[in-house]
Amino acid sequence: MGVLSLPCIACVASRSQGTALAPHNRVAGCRKERRGALTVVASSPGSDGHSARREISAREGYFRLFSNVNEATLKHEPGFLVSAIFLVAGTTIGAGVLAIPAVTEESGFAASSLTCSICWLYMVATGLLVAEVNVSTMCELGSGGVSIVSMAERTLGAIGVRFASLAYLFIHYALLVAYVARSADIISNASGAPLWASALLFTGIFGGLCYSGSQRIIGAFNGALVLGIIASFISLVAVSTGYIEPELLLRANFAAVPRSVPVIALAFVYQNVVPVICTNLEGDLKKIRTAIVAGTAIPLAMFIVWDAVILGSVYPGAGNSSLSDPLMQLRSQSGIISPLVEVFSLLAITTSYIGFVLGLSDFVADLLKLPGGGSRKPLPYAVTLLPPAALALLSPDIFFKALDFAGAYGVLVLFGILPASMAWSQRYSTSSLPAVPPMVPGGRLALGVMITGAGFIITTQFLSTFS
Repeated sequence: MGVLSLPCIACVASRSQGTALAPHNRVAGCRKERRGALTVVASSPGSDGHSARREISAREGYFRLFSNVNEATLKHEPGFLVSAIFLVAGTTIGAGVLAIPAVTEESGFAASSLTCSICWLYMVATGLLVAEVNVSTMCELGSGGVSIVSMAERTLGAIGVRFASLAYLFIHYALLVAYVARSADIISNASGAPLWASALLFTGIFGGLCYSGSQRIIGAFNGALVLGIIASFISLVAVSTGYIEPELLLRANFAAVPRSVPVIALAFVYQNVVPVICTNLEGDLKKIRTAIVAGTAIPLAMFIVWDAVILGSVYPGAGNSSLSDPLMQLRSQSGIISPLVEVFSLLAITTSYIGFVLGLSDFVADLLKLPGGGSRKPLPYAVTLLPPAALALLSPDIFFKALDFAGAYGVLVLFGILPASMAWSQRYSTSSLPAVPPMVPGGRLALGVMITGAGFIITTQFLSTFS
């Protein structure tokens, strides 16, 4: 039995996901009428929405906004928390982890590990803000699959939609181009196939999986990839620890930290899949919070260990040219490291690619105003998959250029300033009670610090670039 406080949505058996609205200031409960079918029942008129939510959540043990229902069988198909955690972790562990040692070499391990931890806390908070606004928007619109377009339109108006749309498309296409280019290079080196064939093979297999695979299949496959990443990562660390000089791990140059923040922040990007997990987990705030925190904690631990392995084996100022690609440092240490590096890189890029394709296809479907389930149609996937593949074919060496381009300004704007601004507008710019309670504590002060902090880093980066 699922429950919700209104204005919210409840589930009925209508295609893959139906919606129904209950009267204002009431609490709606879902009662199972027949297999897979749910009917809304309104009760307790005049009760406070948040109080009713807390009371019912405490009594029932969980809360969801709606139910995902299989089109053919009409059976309830709830999303799995473990799959959501793996989706967040897999999206986060991508190109960023490959670049972190290169940008943190100057600041040293001690300073960069602290910076990674602070960036993790910041990006967890912005992801929770995205979830807060997303679930509230689902409540208001009466449908799942709400992208950042609908969120920005609801909270920031037409200007916010244009700003968010351009920033979202810019970052996602830049990163998808980087992923396709890098994966094509790895596949080509391993198989001897041409770069163009490798790029099309990668796009066809994993883009096709995102388009045709069910939620459960994609979740299981992504979970297997994440486990593969962890296994290959542990193997890499075990082989590489023999080259670490402990005294190198004590270096700390905090003056160099601001220059590394944009790429570190890029490494923690996962917010693009938050709308996906909000829909998959049926608006259950507790599960969503757990998925975000646990799903990003795994990459945090890996980033810090990865940074220690690289920076602990490279003396300051030595081999700067090879540090443009930190994996070259590992390849030069031992013959067994090279294949492990290739496997780890391909798995890490693939998980991020899947997450970004799912997020961008939902975004495109919402941008094109397609009806419910529109992201499963061919057009959003064609718009998502084909341009990055074409750009990667035109410029195969675009990997690091695309990372620098996306990380310098876009990430902190789209996944830093924008979520805090949308949450501020939702909480304080209207007289109506928000549909969901705040997922990030601290009120205006916390939101203001998040906006100011991102603005400071962007300004510092801009002045450093053009000074």
